[in-house]
Amino acid sequence: MWCGAPFFTRRGVSTPGEEHARIIGVDDTATGILTFHPNVRRFRMGAITQIAWCDATFNPWVGCLRVSTACDRCYAAALSWRYGWRDGKGRDLWDPGADRKRTSSAYWRGPLRWNECAQAEGTRRRVFCASMADVFDNKVPTSWRVDLWSLIRSTPALDWFLLTKRPQNMADMLPTDWREGWPHVWLGATTENQEEANRRIPHLVAIPAAVRFLSIEPMVEPVDVAQWLVLPSHDRRAPISWIIVGGESGGGARPLHPDWLRGLRDQVHAAAKLFVKQIGSNNALWPSVTGKGEDPAQWPADLRVQQFPR
Repeated sequence: MWCGAPFFTRRGVSTPGEEHARIIGVDDTATGILTFHPNVRRFRMGAITQIAWCDATFNPWVGCLRVSTACDRCYAAALSWRYGWRDGKGRDLWDPGADRKRTSSAYWRGPLRWNECAQAEGTRRRVFCASMADVFDNKVPTSWRVDLWSLIRSTPALDWFLLTKRPQNMADMLPTDWREGWPHVWLGATTENQEEANRRIPHLVAIPAAVRFLSIEPMVEPVDVAQWLVLPSHDRRAPISWIIVGGESGGGARPLHPDWLRGLRDQVHAAAKLFVKQIGSNNALWPSVTGKGEDPAQWPADLRVQQFPR
């Protein structure tokens, strides 16, 4: 069984033509291929990723709506505008009134192959779902989400990371057999500032899950999450087990202050783990950092932290 790609093989880029375009770096840090046609009825995306905390990305559908300041410089919305992705009524996929676009059935078979490879190798693969959408988006047809749960249920060798800005929808959208959570599904919420942390985390921790995590990316101000990192006396895990943190990338990126990052690091203890992903494109406060600040060798030694909860 051939198990090399899609996890580690990079593919080339062809020049955009009238019928389709191939785009490398489709999710800002991914290395994959997106093919779309003028009517946007077919959509194929490669799963190779350079996101440091996962092995692959999977997008069951494409399109979303900006809901907070973390969305201000959304890479997916920028790609949609640039390449003219449209719904069935000709609307940009990030337009407030747009419908979501489901990806192809061939693309949906990808995780089944990854699962077979992982089982054959005796390994586990981490899959970020959905980098170009939101699993708990209330504009997504219920039947699509049912199909996604079926796919996830069928791939127990994959650890699925479901990151949302809509944790208030989780309770009503999880599968009926969720119970205490599926062992290979991690639930997370984006908490780019204190307001969103205070609003979103209570919804997240109310849901049982194998792992609950936060993505504080882009970190746009100091964020205090210490109260959710305390190990309860009756449980072996804190309400939040893992935190991903990073600065903003792209033009006009807001800075990540070193003191904010150190303050977050100091909140984490034995009950939780921290993963510093990147410093971001605004390097004004980081004289040794270049590009998006993804190379830990360029960071201060005390901030080179990339841990997983298990």
